[in-house]
Amino acid sequence: MTLILEDLGKRAQFDFKVNGDEILIGKIKEAKQPQQKVTITGTIVDEIGEPLPGATILEKGTNNGVTTDFNGLFSLKVSTNNVVIVVSYLGFVTQEVPLNGKKEISVRLIMDSSSLDEVVIVGYGSVKKSDLTGSVSSINSEDLVAFPVMDATQALQGRAAGVTVQSTNGAPGSDYSIQIRGNTSINAGNDPLIVVDGFIGGVMPPAEDIEAMEILKDASSTAIYGARGANGVVIISTRRGAKGKTQFSFSSSYSTHEEINRLDLLNADQFTTFITELDPSFVPEFTGEGVDWQDKIYRTGGVQNYQLSASGGTEKINYYLSGSIFDQKGIVESSDFKRYSITSNLDLKVSESVKIGSSIFARRTNKNGVKSQEGGDAAQTGVISGAYKFSPTQGVTDENGDNSLSVIGYPIDNPYAMSTEYENEAITDLFQGNVYAEVGILKDLKLKSTLGVSINHSRTGAYYPTTLDRGNSVGGEATFSNRKSTSFINENYLTYHKVIGKNHDFSIMAGYSLQKDRSESSNVIASGFISDSFSFWNLGGGTNPSSVDSELSETAFEAFFGRINYTLNDKYLFTFTGRQEGASVFAANNKYGFFPSAAFGWKISDEKFLSESNTINLLKLRLSYGQVGNQAISPYQSLASFTDVFSTVQGSTVTAIRPSTISNNDLTWETTTQTNIGVDLQILRNRFGVTLDYYNMTTNDLLFDVPTPNYTGFLTQLQNIGTVENKGFEFAVNATILQGDLKWKTYANISFNKNKIIKLVDNDTDGNDIFYSSSPLSGAGTTQLLREGLSVGQFWGYLYDGVVQTADDVLVGGEEIGGEKFKDLNGDGALTDDDRAVIGDPHPDFSWGWNNDFNYKNFSLNVFVQGSKGGEILNYTLMELGALNGRTNVTTEALNRWSPTNTDTDIPEARVSRSFVTSDRWVDDASYIRVKNISLGYNFSEALLSKINLSSAKLYLSGQNLFTITDYKGIDPEVSYSNSSSNIGLDYGSYPSVKSYTLGLNIEF
Repeated sequence: MTLILEDLGKRAQFDFKVNGDEILIGKIKEAKQPQQKVTITGTIVDEIGEPLPGATILEKGTNNGVTTDFNGLFSLKVSTNNVVIVVSYLGFVTQEVPLNGKKEISVRLIMDSSSLDEVVIVGYGSVKKSDLTGSVSSINSEDLVAFPVMDATQALQGRAAGVTVQSTNGAPGSDYSIQIRGNTSINAGNDPLIVVDGFIGGVMPPAEDIEAMEILKDASSTAIYGARGANGVVIISTRRGAKGKTQFSFSSSYSTHEEINRLDLLNADQFTTFITELDPSFVPEFTGEGVDWQDKIYRTGGVQNYQLSASGGTEKINYYLSGSIFDQKGIVESSDFKRYSITSNLDLKVSESVKIGSSIFARRTNKNGVKSQEGGDAAQTGVISGAYKFSPTQGVTDENGDNSLSVIGYPIDNPYAMSTEYENEAITDLFQGNVYAEVGILKDLKLKSTLGVSINHSRTGAYYPTTLDRGNSVGGEATFSNRKSTSFINENYLTYHKVIGKNHDFSIMAGYSLQKDRSESSNVIASGFISDSFSFWNLGGGTNPSSVDSELSETAFEAFFGRINYTLNDKYLFTFTGRQEGASVFAANNKYGFFPSAAFGWKISDEKFLSESNTINLLKLRLSYGQVGNQAISPYQSLASFTDVFSTVQGSTVTAIRPSTISNNDLTWETTTQTNIGVDLQILRNRFGVTLDYYNMTTNDLLFDVPTPNYTGFLTQLQNIGTVENKGFEFAVNATILQGDLKWKTYANISFNKNKIIKLVDNDTDGNDIFYSSSPLSGAGTTQLLREGLSVGQFWGYLYDGVVQTADDVLVGGEEIGGEKFKDLNGDGALTDDDRAVIGDPHPDFSWGWNNDFNYKNFSLNVFVQGSKGGEILNYTLMELGALNGRTNVTTEALNRWSPTNTDTDIPEARVSRSFVTSDRWVDDASYIRVKNISLGYNFSEALLSKINLSSAKLYLSGQNLFTITDYKGIDPEVSYSNSSSNIGLDYGSYPSVKSYTLGLNIEF
């Protein structure tokens, strides 16, 4: 039976199974044959039939793809001949082509003009990128989140031509300053105006919440902001919702930080040998390597960064809501910074002609800081400078178990105790809100009205406990301060846009702005506490309230503004702007100023002789001229003011007042006049682009504190004096080098700026130099000067000429054999003030940035390099350590100090009597090249994402500040001590920048 069934089964294609008395029969399953792939071929061409080599051909929904050859041909194996093929090429509109059974296709791609028609936000409006007449740099939002940053300012460095970003200190939560096209002022501020979602003077939101950032650089772009546009304008648009289902986005990253560099200092044995030359009775507590104080204060830091957002909308309402947490652990003990923020944007379409909306940003920051960049004496020494100065022969505690004090020089606290026991906490709460209503009055006329408010409240508490020298001498010292700033702004403007025929395009905007600011502060210092337990929270328990102070200031701004844009034949572009602005900070005679500008653009590429070109896609010439103002001074400085004083009458303390400043009834705006010439070029189907700009800016009526005659009883008076000039050249290029499976896009920029003082006083006499000092070291004397024909803030001092040798003539007033030798410039045989000269220029010759994006299938690689050439730094840290006067530890350069047996050296011998002398010995070239960021990412495939209900996911690993090439002898050439308009290129005890490694994940669902 079995044999019969087997034979029948083979013939009839069935199978059987014997189950007791039953026989089960079933059909034989056919073996599944592997699916055969289909080869398709084709040609990809442009609008005029020219082949497109390097075009990408992709089977939709997969990673299966190829690129076209030099003749635009391709061959691709696909799963079936019914799939959809996606064809893309840079500068062209991507097409999806259903095969529908075909094995050969020909695709004609259409030029994508969206890159040229991209909308750029300008003051009170927007224009197409191709229609810009001013100098504007746009920052890619992806570049702002390339690595974790405290705020978006930090990510700007090297991203735009003409824009310089400088850290004021490396400590967590420290601010960054922005300069656009150099220093336009000496005494007034040089920071640009920040505009966030239309709020003038706003605070930058987290980088993750920024949709677009535009930097307005020339007068044509900035004159619409009048008195506050002299230093450039940064316009930020935050993310908003769009029609569609709710889209969630989550980003998370963790970074580890370490100090970017250290100083090489003497160890215990080396220091003992050094110090006993000055003090033979010195007995070290530790020998050998001793204590490395940099090891004691530094630790591995890190950043945790999280952001979650939701966005979406309907026909009537769009919304965006985001929350973020930024938590930084500093690389110095006890330093940290936390930021919590919420961003909420809402847009509501009430009717076809009425729209309303809001932009709200709320933030809390909490910063615990350590003392850094402090002065050189005992009471002021900070943690960083203390780690350099403190003796390696001492420990953290003395024989009594108390915190050790330095046994050399000033009796400063050891840096570890200073970092762990001194308390400094600052908490800041910010609310920034802006609401708007937009009404279409007529077809071509609309009115927009905005109302904004910003409330910024900060509280700072500091405490020196009795375990530190400063606190011990007064029974503990507490400081408690509050500051609240409120800003209210209302703006209303009409916009009329009309196209007449095919050749005339008009846009007219006119408006009114009113802004009022109020700032109030209080500060209390008390000492003499019974216990350290309450820190700064028990001021009433202090027996000595040594200082109580409070302050109030109010300012107001009022402006009428307008702009006319006219385009003729879509190739001749005209822009006229004006703003009449008043500011309460100026004198009654000069409260108002008018700031006009005009610009012209010519799309040469649209002329007949170029319109048919397949090589040149855009060639545009830009010319602009205008004036902007600068009012960045404190309120009431045009008025005569009085200061309260305390006196004693018959044994009782009484208060009185005395004059403190002279009035100036003619105090007025600084006015910057700027000319800009620019060229924009896009070639080879927009694959390569170049932007060139030349500018010349002259700032007149400088606001400066001018020394007054002694008989007036006042030291200075704020006046409008002199002129400063900035002129330079900017060059930016973007290019797509490779297409296909391996893609390479690059962007580079370089900026040259020459700063020069044209006039300092309003007369033609000589001898109008202004000397000043920024030194934290007592006795260092004048360190900088302002002089006509030179740039602002050049260094002033002696010219170092090595060590005085036995054959040298010893100068009167100079050191003897083995000591520092300076050049006798006037040849009188004495070292005097007349032997000082200009010893350095802090302004770089040029700065640059180079960003590269590589993509291969699902992998991405970003490499960003940034640098500066030519600037110099006056290093007060090395001046203090290099004095070799026995008050501090010293660098290992001291091992080569002069001695009777070591005369071939430029390091002088150690001397107790040596004071701090400003000379070019302490001026270094600050040129550098730095790898700012390297990031390797992986985008997960659509097939995987669909299984876990995600729309995108990216995992990345990156490193920041990984490598630096520089000859600077200090910690970091990107340093800034006592940063201001006239203090540039200085270094002292700065909190170091960090080298970091980041692991991050971004997902959308």
